[in-house]
Amino acid sequence: MTKKIVVTGIGATSPLGGTAQDSWKALLAGESGITALEQDWVEKYDLPVKFAGQAKVQGHEVLERVEWKRLDPSSQFALISAREAWADAGAPDVDPIRVGVDYSTGIGGLWTLLDAWDTLREKGPRRVLPMTIPMLMPNAASAAISMNIPSRAYARTDVSACASSTEAIANAYDHIQQGLADVVIAGGTEAVIHPMPIASFAAMQALSKRNDSPATASRPFDTSRDGFVLGEGAATIVLESEEHALARGAHIYAELAGGAVTSDSYHITAPDPEGSAAARAMLAALAQAGAVPSDVDHINAHATSTPVGDIAEYRSLLRVFGDHLPNIPVSATKAATGHLLGGTGALEAIFTILALHERMAPPTINLTEQDPEIPLDVVTTARPLRDGPLLAISNSFGFGGHNAVVAFRSYDN
Repeated sequence: MTKKIVVTGIGATSPLGGTAQDSWKALLAGESGITALEQDWVEKYDLPVKFAGQAKVQGHEVLERVEWKRLDPSSQFALISAREAWADAGAPDVDPIRVGVDYSTGIGGLWTLLDAWDTLREKGPRRVLPMTIPMLMPNAASAAISMNIPSRAYARTDVSACASSTEAIANAYDHIQQGLADVVIAGGTEAVIHPMPIASFAAMQALSKRNDSPATASRPFDTSRDGFVLGEGAATIVLESEEHALARGAHIYAELAGGAVTSDSYHITAPDPEGSAAARAMLAALAQAGAVPSDVDHINAHATSTPVGDIAEYRSLLRVFGDHLPNIPVSATKAATGHLLGGTGALEAIFTILALHERMAPPTINLTEQDPEIPLDVVTTARPLRDGPLLAISNSFGFGGHNAVVAFRSYDN
């Protein structure tokens, strides 16, 4: 029998705020989390891009010293957001063998890896920290969450570039349906605001170079969009069956109605320009939700602000929604947060959940001249959603041709 899966807790640390609710409030207010980088390495390496979406709250500000010293920043962000989500869910009194973790990252402990390499070259092998491997491995974040909550059903890690955390949420849906856990902590994290990935992304011509105006650099669907903005942070949701949540009197934000994953099998970095596989992911997520395209009331688009990515997503949306597409309000929240890579899908899932919960579509900032080839109904100021039951999807697409989509329904407690 298919179970109804619901969201009972949310947590985040993002460029907009140190909690999920603070991030949401800043998003609704039209704020930008993109700022100039002030680290000395920006000038040292003469980086062509000098700004990013840095997390409002860093690990050393809220974690115990012994914790942040033994965790890469990516795991620090994950632990901060997971603790918030778990507390928000009421810290469920659940046997740990019935609690699972589906977590993700696009790159993993990059700061730890590159710092260790610098230490090896400059000081020799005896100065490399013994905790280097446990800190840099991609599953470090899920392990840290699992040991902290605790969770003993399983602790899995999804690594599928920018689709990672949406895929993790879709997998959590399946794992609860399969009976592998009663409660699942799902989400994603990333911490790669470092000179090497900035230099690499810039060399690919993937990043915006608006050094003179960081806050307006991420411009999804705008005619002047010139690339994405790198962001960092983590976001986490707590999922469980409706029956389990009601039995313990939990507050329910929304229903996770479905999720799906597909592959372009087209190019390692560029999306399929026709968007056929992305469209299949949306249709599969809706089918799992028992819905059809005309049921959808809101879309949180992947919309990275790249010239090729935004138009490819529009084409995929047109394939799915056809004549209904102009009726759907679309939000592109990376305009405010930047692109958190492996953490971005989970953060945007939270924004989608709260859009349904509060019946308010968040704005897309920095849209001054909409690309005429992308005639979407883009939300530019916070807009109320209609009364009655609501259905929304959140899209994530990643390097390697990974496509992941989740569908959420509003829920009346």
